Amino acid sequence: MDLYDVMRTTSAARQFTEDPLPDDVLERILDNARFAPSGGNRQGTRVIVIRDRATRESLADLSVTGARRYIAQQRAGENPWNPVHPMGVSAEDVAAVQVPRATQLLDAAVVLVVCVDLGVVAAFDQDLDRVGVIAGASVYPFVWNILLAARNEGYGGVLTTMTVAEEPAVKTLLAIPEQYAVAAVLPLGKPVRQLKKLRRKSVAEIASRERFDGPAF
Repeated sequence: MDLYDVMRTTSAARQFTEDPLPDDVLERILDNARFAPSGGNRQGTRVIVIRDRATRESLADLSVTGARRYIAQQRAGENPWNPVHPMGVSAEDVAAVQVPRATQLLDAAVVLVVCVDLGVVAAFDQDLDRVGVIAGASVYPFVWNILLAARNEGYGGVLTTMTVAEEPAVKTLLAIPEQYAVAAVLPLGKPVRQLKKLRRKSVAEIASRERFDGPAF
């Protein structure tokens, strides 16, 4: 596929057919994705390829904590898990939420858990009075490359992070060393429906000249 076509049609696929994603195709996806940039080219990413049903069931169960709070806040008109606006929903209301099963983790052909070695990232924002985001520059380009490469191969997936709310349990389940952080859980497979046109803000809405409050680019 043309690069720009891939970029414009890589959607969040959460429903999959029963078509397999063979190991040789997945290896090709990862082989190309690995050329993503990382801080100092230290390449601190690791991928766990999960096909085992029981392990995926466990990951789906571990996503409940994140999803329950997400749904409760969304229903209350809040921005779920927002680091700027504190949660106004009570713990009792969160606990009462019935969470649908994360079926994408069970129906996908494969699930990838992407980790990053915190011992090799440069977190320039670690002393700022806000949630850290800079360390993600050493892992999320790789994650997105996986999704772009999957689209190029006729497959799809979605970047999920619900399980990270239970990261200690995920680390125990998958024998992930303490120094690593879980950055993303990617279910991949053949999408039931491949979107051909995505809705996004225009360039003028997201880019300005010289300053944040400068004229639209």
